[in-house]
Amino acid sequence: MPRPVLLVIAHGSRDPRHAATVHALVRRVRALRPGVRVETGFLDFNIPSVSGVLESLAAEGVRDVVALPLLLTRAFHAKSDIPAVLSEAPARLRIRQAEVLGPSPLLTAALERRLYEAGLSPADKSSTGVVLASAGSTDPEAIAVIAEIAREWRRTGWCAVRPAFASASLPRTGDAVRELRALGCARVAVAPYVLAPGFLPDRIARGAAEADVLADVLGASPEVARVLLQRYDAARTPALTAVGA
Repeated sequence: MPRPVLLVIAHGSRDPRHAATVHALVRRVRALRPGVRVETGFLDFNIPSVSGVLESLAAEGVRDVVALPLLLTRAFHAKSDIPAVLSEAPARLRIRQAEVLGPSPLLTAALERRLYEAGLSPADKSSTGVVLASAGSTDPEAIAVIAEIAREWRRTGWCAVRPAFASASLPRTGDAVRELRALGCARVAVAPYVLAPGFLPDRIARGAAEADVLADVLGASPEVARVLLQRYDAARTPALTAVGA
């Protein structure tokens, strides 16, 4: 029996760096799992669209698809936009929507590795405060998840970890940086909890102007690719309800 096609669903952006990063991540996923067909669709701004990819797959005779939201939290896009698009897919397709990527210990490991790539070392942890900077959301569940990630990450030895948001929620990155300074952390680092460059990650970077270290976005890191495949494998199990089946 053929494995389901993995359809990675990205938000899309007018910023060309976004799509380039998504495609780089998908290439890494393909390299890790060459036996799985991986396609990419965008909700907005970029092509191919999610609906266009689904139409093409159905026309080819594909039956099973795992639709994976390239999102870090279960907010509006995962709860509303993506299910709406999938519900309009060709009837012949059996589509399972996978869980979003976060939270995951692998993503926390990727955040930490990005900080080390930016100049920190494990010896700096106890004297360094970290701002966990996400895009932001009006969804209380998404905000609570970010706060919990910060609490759990703090327990691994950092001086302190504070969540911050580029939009919709408070505090902003700059305010969190100043809070960590006031706490007495010897240095402050900003770790963007975002997948790809774009408008909101640029806002995070501007808010990190007073920090000592600014890490890169998660991007096409191997940890993110591994989480993608974990979510794909979990969605293949019969226990999950199919969309449009």
